[in-house]
Amino acid sequence: MYLVIVESPAKARTIKKFLGKKYKVEASMGHLIDLPKSQFGIDVDKQYSPKYITIRGKGDILKKLKTAGKGVDRVYFAADPDREGEAISWHLMRALDVDETELCRVEFHEITKNAVKDAFKKPRRIDKNRVDAQQARRVLDRLVGYKISPLLWKKVKKGLSAGRVQSVTIRLICDREEEINAFVQEEYWSIGAQLTSKYKKDAFPAKFWGKEKEKTKLPNENSVNIIMKALENAVYIIKTIKKRERKRNPSPPFTTSSLQQDASRRLGFTVRKTMSVAQQLYEGINLKKEGNVGLITYMRTDSTKIAESAREEAKQYILDKYGDNYYPSTPREYKSKKGAQEAHEAVRPTSILRDPETIKSQLSKDQYRLYKLIWERFTASQMASAVFNVVSIDITASEYLFKASGSTVKFPGFLVLYDDQEKDEKEKQSALPDLEEGQELSLLKLEPQQHFTQPPPRYTEASLVKTLEELRIGRPSTYAPIIGTIQARGYVVKEQKALVPTELGQIVVDIMKDYFPDIIDVDFTAELEQKLDQVEVGKSPWIDVVDNFYGPFQNSLQKAEKDMEKIEILDEVSEEICEKCGRHMVYKLGRYGKFLACPGFPDCRNTKPILKPTGVDCPVCSGEVVERRTKKGRIFFGCSSYPECEFISWNQPVKEKCPQCDSVLVEKRSKQKVTRECMNKSCDYQIIMADQKQT
Repeated sequence: MYLVIVESPAKARTIKKFLGKKYKVEASMGHLIDLPKSQFGIDVDKQYSPKYITIRGKGDILKKLKTAGKGVDRVYFAADPDREGEAISWHLMRALDVDETELCRVEFHEITKNAVKDAFKKPRRIDKNRVDAQQARRVLDRLVGYKISPLLWKKVKKGLSAGRVQSVTIRLICDREEEINAFVQEEYWSIGAQLTSKYKKDAFPAKFWGKEKEKTKLPNENSVNIIMKALENAVYIIKTIKKRERKRNPSPPFTTSSLQQDASRRLGFTVRKTMSVAQQLYEGINLKKEGNVGLITYMRTDSTKIAESAREEAKQYILDKYGDNYYPSTPREYKSKKGAQEAHEAVRPTSILRDPETIKSQLSKDQYRLYKLIWERFTASQMASAVFNVVSIDITASEYLFKASGSTVKFPGFLVLYDDQEKDEKEKQSALPDLEEGQELSLLKLEPQQHFTQPPPRYTEASLVKTLEELRIGRPSTYAPIIGTIQARGYVVKEQKALVPTELGQIVVDIMKDYFPDIIDVDFTAELEQKLDQVEVGKSPWIDVVDNFYGPFQNSLQKAEKDMEKIEILDEVSEEICEKCGRHMVYKLGRYGKFLACPGFPDCRNTKPILKPTGVDCPVCSGEVVERRTKKGRIFFGCSSYPECEFISWNQPVKEKCPQCDSVLVEKRSKQKVTRECMNKSCDYQIIMADQKQT
C-alpha cells in the first residue's frame, strides 16, 4: 500500500481514480508548516535559521497524515510542480519522518491518466535547491516585513506594513499617478477627407499627410485653416497605388501572465479569479464519460514550450477539422522569454479533442469561458498564418499629400478560431474601391478634427501583471497574491478597473524611497529575483543570497531608526456633525481612502462614508447623485437619500438628459473612447464624446 499526499481534495479525487486500489490519496489542504505569524521566526545569528511550526488549526490534518503514513510501503508527495509545491513536500517529508534520500517526489504538469502514471514510474528525491529558493524568498520577505513594519508603526501610524515585492509594486502605481498628475495636455489636429471616384459611388476616407517628403504637423486651428484654404480648389489625383500581402502569425499559447491579461480583457476576470478558476480546471472536473480529469496543464508557468504529443494531436485535429491549408508547412515552435522555467509547459488543454462545446454543460459558466479561451488560444497557436491583401494609396492635392489604406482577408488562417482584438487594429480597415494611378477623385468633404494628447493610463490588474513580468519582478505564482495584498492593505484601490494609490500607499512609498531605496528599487528587486533563480539551479547558496541582502538592509534599518522623525498624521476636522453625540466628525484614513469618524471613539463609534457630490439630480427622487464605494473599494454612484432611495449606477450619470427619451445619460470610459449612453434599456441612444488614444 502506498500513500500519496497532494494539496487539495479535488486533486486527490482525480489522482485516486488513475492510481487504483493500492494507493491512498490524501490532501494536505495547502501548507501545514510555516513560519509563525506572531513572531519574527528567523534567527539571524544562526545563518538565518527559520523557526517552522505547524500552522494554527492544521494540527488535526497533520496528525491524520502521520497516521495514514504508518505501515505503508512508501509515501509519495505530489504537490504542484513549482517551488511552493517543493517546499510543501519537503515540510511533509520531515514531519512524516521520510528519509531525504527516498525517491518520494512525484511531479506532473497535467492531471491526466497517462501523465500521472508516467510520473509515478519515475519518482525522484525532493529537490533541495528548489526548496532553498523558496525558503530564501520566505526569509527575505520576513526580514523586510517584520523589520520595517514595526518601524512604520512607531514613526508613522499603527497598522502600517511593508513588504519586499509589494512595496515595489505600489511604487510602480504611485509613479504612474505622478506621471498622470504632471502630464501637460497638448493640442493637435488632423484633417480627414471623404473621396470618391468620378465613375463610382464608393466613398472612402483618406488622411492628410503633409508635403510630399515631409509630414506636416497641425498643432492648432490656425495651422489647419492655412491648409484648408490652400485646399479650396485642389484637384485630388491618385499618385501611387501599392499592393502587397501581409502575413500575421498567431500568438503563442498562454503563460500565466498572458492568460491573466487576456482573461481580464476578454472575460473581465480579476487576476485572482483567473487563477482560482484555472486551478479548478487543472485539478480536475468530473466529466460524465471520463470521470474526474484535469482539463488544462499547470497554470503557473512562464514557458511557451509544449509537449510533442500535444503538438501532434493539435496537428491532426486541425487537418481533420479545417483542412491542409490551415496547418503551417512546418510545426510551430515558440521561444520563451529569457529566464523562463523550461521544465514547465505553456498553459494548454490536456487534450485538444475535448472541444469546449462538447463539455460545456458539465462546466460552470466561468470554467467554460476560461477553458474555451485557453483551448482556442492553444489551437490557434498551431495553425497557419492569416494573410491580408493590403493597399496603400498616395493622393496629391495641390502641394499636399493625403494617404489612404485598406485591407481584405485573403486567407483567414488562425483567425477563424481566435482573433486578438488589441493587435488587430490594422486588419480592421475596410477594403478600398478599385482605383488606378493618375485617376482624378471627387472630394465629398474635408473634416478637420481637434485632438488632445492623453496622459499614460493607470495600471489595470492585467497591465500591471504585464509590467511585473517585463521587469522580472516576482514569479508567475506571485502575481495574484501581490495584487491581492496591496489592495487588502489599503495601499491601492480599484476605480473602474484602474488601480489607484491611496494616501496611505503614497506615504509608505515616500518613506521607503527616503530610507530603503534599494528595497523599493525596480532593478534591485529584479536582480534579487535572478539570484533566487540561481539558488534554484544550485549555482548559489541561499544563505549567501540572504546574507548579501541583510548587511546593507540592517544598516538602512539602523539609520531609519535614528534619523526618521515621527510623522504626525493629524485628523482633519470636518463640518459634519455626529448625529449620535454632537461632536464635529473627523476625516480618517482607511483601507479605501478617507472616511468620517466620530472623535469620541471608543465611547462613540459612529462612522460615515464621504459622499462626493456629482451635481446631478437623482432621477428617482429629489436627492442628489453622489459617488460611493462598495465594501471592497469599488466606486459606484447612488442617491444621497439612500436607503430611502435605492437608485444606483456603476457608470457616472451626467447633467444632460437623453435627447431621444429624456432619461438619464451615463458616461462610460474605456481605453479607446468615452461614450455617453441612455440608462433606459429600451432606448438605443449612444454618442462618442472623446477619443482616448494616445499619440
